[in-house]
Amino acid sequence: MATLGVCFVIMLVALDQTIVGTALPTIVAELKGFDLYAWVATSYLLTSVITVPIFGRLGDYFGRKPFLIASIIVFVVASMLCGMAQSMFFLVLARGLQGIGGGMLVGTAFASIADLFPDPHVRLRWQIILSASYGIATSVGPSLGGFLTQSLGWRWVFYVNLPVGILSLFFAWRYLPHIRHIKHEGKMRIDWLGALLITVALGSLQLLVELLPKRGLTMGMALLLILSVGAFYALWKWEQRAAQPILPFELFRDPAMSSLFLLSILAGFAMFSMLMYSPLLFQGGFGMSPRDAGLLITPLVACITVASIINGRIVTRIPNPNLMMYVGFALVALSCLGVVLSHRSTPTSVILAAMLAGGLGLGLVLPNLTVFAQQSASREHLGIATALLQSLRMIGGMLGTAITGTLVTQIYGKGVTQALESDHAAQWLAEFKDPEILVNHDIQSTLLAQMLQAGHNGSALLDAARASLVSAIHIGIALAIVAALAGLWFVRRVPLIRFAKRHQVEPVLSE
Repeated sequence: MATLGVCFVIMLVALDQTIVGTALPTIVAELKGFDLYAWVATSYLLTSVITVPIFGRLGDYFGRKPFLIASIIVFVVASMLCGMAQSMFFLVLARGLQGIGGGMLVGTAFASIADLFPDPHVRLRWQIILSASYGIATSVGPSLGGFLTQSLGWRWVFYVNLPVGILSLFFAWRYLPHIRHIKHEGKMRIDWLGALLITVALGSLQLLVELLPKRGLTMGMALLLILSVGAFYALWKWEQRAAQPILPFELFRDPAMSSLFLLSILAGFAMFSMLMYSPLLFQGGFGMSPRDAGLLITPLVACITVASIINGRIVTRIPNPNLMMYVGFALVALSCLGVVLSHRSTPTSVILAAMLAGGLGLGLVLPNLTVFAQQSASREHLGIATALLQSLRMIGGMLGTAITGTLVTQIYGKGVTQALESDHAAQWLAEFKDPEILVNHDIQSTLLAQMLQAGHNGSALLDAARASLVSAIHIGIALAIVAALAGLWFVRRVPLIRFAKRHQVEPVLSE
C-alpha cells in the first residue's frame, strides 16, 4: 500500500511533465506573450532544481514522509493557481510554485522506494510497478493534454492534477512509514547556509542561461556569472566545514557517481528538448491539431514504460548491465535525428518510429541511472544521491529548453522579418513576431482576410513563417543529438555495476 502511494506521487509528477507541453502552444495563443513560452517550462525546472537536492538531503535526516505530504499539498495548490492564470506572467509564477512542490516530490518519492526495498533485486522487481505508473501517466499525458485543450479548455490540463493529488495524499499519509537513515545525537542543525548557496548558485545560473543569448554580454550578465561561480565556490568551501552538509561533495569525487551525474545532465538535455518543442514543431511548423500532435508524442512517453519493464527483467541477469545504457543513448540519438530530418510531408509512420525509438532509449537510460546510483551510494547518502541525479537531469532539461527557446526566438524572428520585408509587408511584423499566429487558427483567418484586402499573399507568408519555425526547432533538436552522442561516449566511464546482494543496513524507524 505504501508503494501504491508512491506510485500515485510519481504519476502526479509524470503527468504534469507531459500534459503541459501539448497544451502550451494553445495557452500562449490565448494569454499572449510568446517571449515567456520557454519560461513556463524553465520556471518550473528552476525551482525544482533548487528544491530537489535540499529536500533529498533533509529526507535522509528527518525521514521522507513529512516532506512528501507537504510537497503534494504545495503541488496541488499550485496546479489550481496555474489553471486560474489570466496572464502568462502569472502562469510563470504559478509554475514556479508548482516546481517547488514538484522538486520536493522528486527529491523524496524516488528515494522512498529504496527505503522500502533495500535489496537491489527486490527493488528492481517492485520498480516495474513504478515504471508502469510513470508510463501510464506519461502515455496518457500528451493525448489527454490535446483532448482537454480542445474539449474543455487548456486550464483543465492543470485541474486534472487535483484528483491524482488527493489520492497521493491519502495513501502517503495512511501507509508510508516514517524512516530515517541517519542517527544524530542532540539537536539536529539544518544547513541553512548550504541551502541558500544552492539557491543562489542554481538560480543565477538559470537566469544567465536564459538571458545571455537575448541580451548579449552586458554588465548584468557578467554579474550573474560572477554570482553563480562565487556561490558554487562558497558552497564547496562551506560544505567541507559543515557538520551536517546538505550537499556532501564526496559524492562528486566517486567515479561511478560523478559519471552518472554527467549522464543525467545529458539525458535531461535531450529529453526535455524533445518533450517541450516537438509539440510546437508539429502544431506550429506542420499545422497539426493539438490532438494529432499529442498522439504523435504518445509513443515517446509510452515506450519509456515498455523499455523500463524490459530493462528491469534483464539488467540484473546480464554480465554487463552497463550495456543497457549504451543501447539507450544510441536510440535517443536516432530519435532526435529522425525529428531533425522530418518535415511537413514526412509520413506519420516515420515520425512515430522516431518517437518510439526515443521512448525506448529513455526507458533504458532513466531507470538505470537511478538504480545504478542507488547501488553505488552508501545508505546515509541514498536520498541526496537519488535527488542529485534527478536535479541534474532537470538542469540538463533547463539548459535544453532555454537554448532551444532562444534559437526559436532568434531564428524565427529573423526569418519572418526577411519574408515580410521582401514582400513589402513589414507593417504586419507585430502580428507575425510570435509563432502563436501559427497555432491559433481563428487569428490566422482574420489576418489572412486583412492581408488579402491589402494585396498581400498571406498564405505564402504563413508558410514562410512555418519554415522559419521548423528550421529553428530542427537546430535545437540537433543539439539534443550532440547531447545523446556525448552520453553514448561517456557511458564508458561508468564502472561496471554489480548486483550481488549486499548486507542490508537497518534503517531507523521513527514510527
